[in-house]
Amino acid sequence: MFYIDDFIPMYRCFQNIVASLPSLVVCCYLRLKMTPKSTTIFLQKLRSSMQNTKYVKEPISAYIVPSSDAHNSEYLAECDEFRAFISGFTGSAGTAIITQNEALLYTDGRYFLQASQQLDSNWTLAKEGLPTTLSQGDWLSKYLAKGSRIGVDPKVYSYDKFKLLHTKLEATGHQLVPVATNLIDLLWTDRPARPTNPVKPLAVKYTGTTIGQKLKSVNDSMKEKNAEYLVLTALDEIAYFLNLRGSDIEFNPVFFSYVIIGDNCFTLFINSKQVGKEVLDHLNEQVAGNFKIEPYENIEKKLEELAKQVDGYIWFSEHSSYTLVDLVPKKNRITTDITPICLMKAIKNPVEIQGMRNCHIRDAAALCCYFSWLEQNVDREKITEVSGAQKLLEFRKLQSDFVGPSFDTISSVGPHGAIIHYQPSDSTDVRITSDQLYLCDSGGQYLDGTTDVTRTLHFGNPTLFEKDCYTRVLKGQLKLASRIFPSKIRGNYLDSFAREFLWQVGLDFAHGTGHGIGSYLNVHEGPMGISWRPIDTDPGLQPGMFISNEPGYYQDGEFGLRIEDIVLVIEAKPPHNHANRGYLTFETVCLVPKINKLILVDMLTDEELEQLNSYHRQCVEVVGPLLEQQGQMQAREWLIRETRPLTR
Repeated sequence: MFYIDDFIPMYRCFQNIVASLPSLVVCCYLRLKMTPKSTTIFLQKLRSSMQNTKYVKEPISAYIVPSSDAHNSEYLAECDEFRAFISGFTGSAGTAIITQNEALLYTDGRYFLQASQQLDSNWTLAKEGLPTTLSQGDWLSKYLAKGSRIGVDPKVYSYDKFKLLHTKLEATGHQLVPVATNLIDLLWTDRPARPTNPVKPLAVKYTGTTIGQKLKSVNDSMKEKNAEYLVLTALDEIAYFLNLRGSDIEFNPVFFSYVIIGDNCFTLFINSKQVGKEVLDHLNEQVAGNFKIEPYENIEKKLEELAKQVDGYIWFSEHSSYTLVDLVPKKNRITTDITPICLMKAIKNPVEIQGMRNCHIRDAAALCCYFSWLEQNVDREKITEVSGAQKLLEFRKLQSDFVGPSFDTISSVGPHGAIIHYQPSDSTDVRITSDQLYLCDSGGQYLDGTTDVTRTLHFGNPTLFEKDCYTRVLKGQLKLASRIFPSKIRGNYLDSFAREFLWQVGLDFAHGTGHGIGSYLNVHEGPMGISWRPIDTDPGLQPGMFISNEPGYYQDGEFGLRIEDIVLVIEAKPPHNHANRGYLTFETVCLVPKINKLILVDMLTDEELEQLNSYHRQCVEVVGPLLEQQGQMQAREWLIRETRPLTR
């Protein structure tokens, strides 16, 4: 196996020749082996199926393939990657729209560069979030003949999205129709089987509350809405509610299931192979037998039965699949709203809060070990994006209660860092060197919490422009971390704090600034977030929520940099409390040094300088003793050196 960086000297000469060309051309040499998947035959067959009344009641003019499964999951098991199969684009967010003449891939700013590399010539990239990009509904309305039928698999399309798009299309003379047969499944002859991995209980010493306590709280919320039943479809909500964890989706400790909650009881729909004696004992102990277990595929039959006898309401999440909600024929018996489990899960209890603090300390120790090792060896041996990520995993495995990574490590060098969610592979792997920025975004799943940390490093001499960009990102992160804001304000109102110093010089980043994070659950967790784009379901920031603080900057074809911490929302104590509203601020729980070499100190205010030095003192005081206890003296020395107080 060879690495493209073996040809770097030749590339450097070539670079001077193409300096005046677009940045994508400059970096293409480093990505010679990233060949898009050929989709011509698959699109031909799909378009044929769209006209075949064996699969559709009437021919359809367009077919929508979302990036989700029957549970509206962000990250998917291989068997549910329909959009990736038909388009070749493997990012976690995106929607494919196929007509008889066009194929569009919609995705957001995190994936513009990746999608442009992975899509073949059959596809057009629609960049969501840009003012010049038509929404999916507007594009379909504009370019399809009036009266067109647009199909979608209702099992993997959420009820709220279906309603919204249906209303939009109907207003312009089109019709959105559910197609019972998944047309991509017809093409995917070697589609993997659905995972049925064993499920395991999570002890109360990690969860802080029992199922019975959660059930009582949920029942109270149900009574307020006159709901006889609550249907849980989101896999992380089910895992949280039942104090169970699984491994059916890589990096996400969840398992394929549904739950219907009634009055002081619930039914779990799951493959029986996944439920052993340990799980049954756990459920009996925490809810005293007030539960039933039925096969996973029985959910539709059960809902049809309940729909015939319900007097109150059946409560669905607005993100439940259209198929499930549509099983209740009396629409006045349905309420669709954010579930009480979603909010309960987002606001961590004291045990979960302490667990999140603790696991971030251990995770910081692992990262210090990795970065110090990398610094020592980057010029001594060939360390690549892939082998570096593997070494980081080895250091995390040394930490107590470690289960596995919380997502695929983004280990990216130079131009690869500009691909916001880059995933190194054998075909794109390059050497980590001392003359390019190295961006490492990684996280761990621990029994007591979940981590997500990004640091950008340089082991040689960064350019003035790289330092300027890094310092502006750092200033934005420090500013957001220190803000005081009213209780329950939506994260959208805080987003510009992180971008202010980039905006001053006409720079920006195309992703959100913060996402919620689970407690030994999904690394991306709603319903709150910090983004330039309003989040409709955001209930407002409240004490006990954990959220990321991760501004960045990406120079296509050259480098990417991001600084990410996880912060805890806590109460603030300003001198006034207008209207008794209550005020909040953030506590940073990630304790990994920022990189002093990349900071232009003269750009920092005195307040920012003290804030950074105070943070670094905390890193040494908290993580240093753990490294010493673990005998990681090289890492401890690196930590002390990287946290030396900065002065003018």
